[in-house]
Amino acid sequence: MTPPRALATRYRDRREAGVLLAEALTDLSREQPIVLGLPRGGVIVAAEVARSLGAPLDVVVVRKLGVPSYPELAFGAVGEGGVMVIDDAVCREFRIEEEERRSVAARELREVDRRAGDYRGDRQPPDVRGRTVIIVDDGLATGATASAAVRVMRKAGAGRIVLAVPVGSSRAVDVLRTRADEVVCLAAPRGFRSVGENYDDFSQETDESVRVILRHDPAIDVAIPIVNGTDVNGRRTRVSLPGRLSVPTEAYGLVVFAHGSGSSRTSPRNVRVAAMLHRARLATLLFDLLTGEEDGRRDLVFDIEFLAGRVVEALDWCAAHPRLEDLSIGLFGASTGAAAALVASAQRPDDVDAVVSRGGRVDLADPWLARVAAPTLLIVGGHDVEVLRLNRWAQQSLRCESRLDVIPGAGHLFEEQGALDRVSALASGWFLEHLSMDTSRMTVH
Repeated sequence: MTPPRALATRYRDRREAGVLLAEALTDLSREQPIVLGLPRGGVIVAAEVARSLGAPLDVVVVRKLGVPSYPELAFGAVGEGGVMVIDDAVCREFRIEEEERRSVAARELREVDRRAGDYRGDRQPPDVRGRTVIIVDDGLATGATASAAVRVMRKAGAGRIVLAVPVGSSRAVDVLRTRADEVVCLAAPRGFRSVGENYDDFSQETDESVRVILRHDPAIDVAIPIVNGTDVNGRRTRVSLPGRLSVPTEAYGLVVFAHGSGSSRTSPRNVRVAAMLHRARLATLLFDLLTGEEDGRRDLVFDIEFLAGRVVEALDWCAAHPRLEDLSIGLFGASTGAAAALVASAQRPDDVDAVVSRGGRVDLADPWLARVAAPTLLIVGGHDVEVLRLNRWAQQSLRCESRLDVIPGAGHLFEEQGALDRVSALASGWFLEHLSMDTSRMTVH
């Protein structure tokens, strides 16, 4: 698991905590997880995690069972599916009898059912069977509600359960490590007294804020039908390529990603760039350029015109999609995917308004380079000497508006601290500058 840049002991608000927590969970994007927030405050944190990982977002509804004389102190929790967790030590200390436990639990279970229906509307809970599930809250105090959430997911058949929080008591973290498959807690300060004392702004969230976030799920699974496919024997056939589509409220434009050789829609680097573009009100589509059977074929990995054909078909799919048809489109390509993006933009000059290349083998787009009309930004690491030379050569063949930005100290994969953030900032600026904005598009579908 990738550690965060710095372990925070205090957060400005839940959103900042979510951004920092997402950095510690980046490696999980490969597992295509489902992110579940604990309402209400945990959903705010979870939304940032889901956005960063390109993962679907939902809730797992649990309710604390409060000690009658001290309602803020939990003696247990209940969750969806009738799951109940009881802290026997607290019950003994406060002499909470069995009948009183059942009465409180019955009342809170009714509230669980009401809230689950209120948050989701007519949507069904996500199918977590066999999946990696990341349960997110804004912090751990006793850990009772988080324990109930873990139990709910176990009962639902989750394959792996990761509990992730920005802050928590060391005691609660230790307890949860015996119940979840993994616990990620950014800080467990000494003398922990409450979750709220670790936030500057810990104002109470509303049910409406949770509903709004869930209505605008940051990412959904899509399938893109492709005509120029090949079967396992190399014969042409129709295939369907999996993708991840993220559409923010009042999207400014759409960026379609073309991955390099060996990468897919789950590429941690491109997922992270997409998350920053999403925060800039840009919709993103990350999709696999090759099927599982095609992925190992070197002839296809470097067949730029074949890959460009896949990008073009994705453009056609976007044009027909009701949430995307009015958005101007940019292409973001990495490695060989950058060459495919440039060829696709040359083949569809009326459909592509901007191109960004990250460490791209743009030289492989020759002889299409002179036909590219979309403004093109080339981003290369300063230590990526050979690719930098090839980009300088290729830029001379471009006849469109172009710019070459070199990130000092960065290598081909931009793994150095701050390098990928710089890539994301440059890409966001380029797309916001060159994707046309029409106020008639400012509607929520």
